Amino acid sequence: MRAFIFPGQGSQKVGMGVELVGASSAARDTFGEVDEALGQHLFKLMAEGPADELTMTANAQPAIMAHSIAVLRTMGIDLADKGDFVAGHSLGEYSALCGADTFDLADTARLLRIRGNAMQEAVPVGMGAMAALLGVDIAKAEEIAAACSEGEVCEVANDNDPGQVVLSGHAGAIDRVVERAREMGAKRAIKLPVSAPFHCSLMKPAADRMAVALSEAGMRPPSAALYANVTAEPVREVDVIRDNLVRQVTGRVRWRESVAAMADAGVTQFVELGGKVLGPMVKKIVPDAETVSIVSMDDIEAFAKEL
Repeated sequence: MRAFIFPGQGSQKVGMGVELVGASSAARDTFGEVDEALGQHLFKLMAEGPADELTMTANAQPAIMAHSIAVLRTMGIDLADKGDFVAGHSLGEYSALCGADTFDLADTARLLRIRGNAMQEAVPVGMGAMAALLGVDIAKAEEIAAACSEGEVCEVANDNDPGQVVLSGHAGAIDRVVERAREMGAKRAIKLPVSAPFHCSLMKPAADRMAVALSEAGMRPPSAALYANVTAEPVREVDVIRDNLVRQVTGRVRWRESVAAMADAGVTQFVELGGKVLGPMVKKIVPDAETVSIVSMDDIEAFAKEL
């Protein structure tokens, strides 16, 4: 069995998609449709930078999604025909749902622009932060978060793999995590270069905005079942997906559990579309799994030979 998986924020880089546009009319049309939906030359920013503008949450989120869908459309395959499940890491869940025909491409781009702005504006700059804990499991990460909170928000944001957990919350609490994590059993704690504390309760204003935006968006059942970030369980019902996407803004990304659950369901191959970030995580969760990361035309041609 095969699952198609979609990367989240952090996989953006200047130059993304340029090779695809040079070789594929499907990719050109994809980026053009996103530009039109947003009223912005987003692909020009993706191709030429500047990097700090591309990294802005409101730009990075639709850009990463557009790149993943451009790869998919260049491949010319139907996800449900060639795969059994889809999943995405944080914003990648929107990419997965677009690829599985729950959202139209233009609607997906607009939703991610709203989501990016809402997440950026939910907490004043400097008030929140995030840190990655390395060499800890989820139980130890939760222990560190509780010990460092001291009355402030300090929560697990991403349970990425058996040795990497990301915490999110107030800046003071995250600073305490970075100071104390090693003495509490972590191999390392790294403060992340992000502009907001994603996937924690401080994001409640953004979740409220997404509830309104998603209530107005057209949605169809996905062509392949989605393993949802907030439950690590497969879902096809539109109402449940909509509720999960709202919960996802403040909720934990249960990536480790999702991958393990897909493997338990029989998935042996995980195909990442538009990035090379999730494959290494998958191998740490399910060492025997086959992982494929598809970004370039060479990647696309090589994968086509095995279909």
